[in-house]
Amino acid sequence: MQVFGLVGSPVSHSLSPPLHGAAYEELGMDAKYVTFEPDGEDLAPAIEGARALGIRGLNVTIPFKRDALEFCEPDDLTERIGAVNTLDFGGNEITGHNTDAVGVTRALAHHRVSPSGRAVVVGAGGAGRAAAFALADEGTTVEIANRTTERATDLAGEIDGATGHGLDELENLLADADVLVNATSVGMDSDETPVPPEALHSDLAVLDAVYSPIETRLLREAASAGATAIDGGWMLLYQGVAAFERWTGRAAPVDVMNEALRARILSDNGSN
Repeated sequence: MQVFGLVGSPVSHSLSPPLHGAAYEELGMDAKYVTFEPDGEDLAPAIEGARALGIRGLNVTIPFKRDALEFCEPDDLTERIGAVNTLDFGGNEITGHNTDAVGVTRALAHHRVSPSGRAVVVGAGGAGRAAAFALADEGTTVEIANRTTERATDLAGEIDGATGHGLDELENLLADADVLVNATSVGMDSDETPVPPEALHSDLAVLDAVYSPIETRLLREAASAGATAIDGGWMLLYQGVAAFERWTGRAAPVDVMNEALRARILSDNGSN
């Protein structure tokens, strides 16, 4: 049996087990996805122990995405982002990858949105860093807006051509933007939005990293403005697809994984 897993804290409500489990079942794989919740000081032995036990790869979630960099050889994008969410044990050394970045670009591509022109990323935390670097690598001019302007400016300083701004500048920034990514938690389990509705327009593609609820206030208002509205389930799906394909070398059954993911999200939302 092939074993893959997730390390983080907490992990009890993770959507990764049903996402990956659906892929194993569809492809007839003798595989299982398990979760680990070590104490912070036990991350190193947890990773080494997983590898020693023959586990093929681990996803990494909060609060370990930065710390896990110490125990792997990150690829270039992951090193620049400064966070790893996928560890691959398939070679002679543990390699680290950030499939959150892939999740952004593949979610946009699925909706026929070319990440070019100008993009505004709201948020300068982990998801914001992944989105900003991913979009910049696609040739997009990135503008980062954050509640604390200094954090946006600091992140922009790491990315060629990027600029940092406060949230009060969003309306002007979005006037001629092509892509908007909400990489904050605003709207998670609440009817809030970080973006003024009057700033949204029909030439905009809006990707909200929030997936609970699956249709956020931001996405409702984006759709009302005629924008392309892309929910956070797509980003979550494609980061899992990228991890699956890296670990197994097989094409992921994307439609099946998407169905399993959305069924679980709707179930979880219905139970709240």
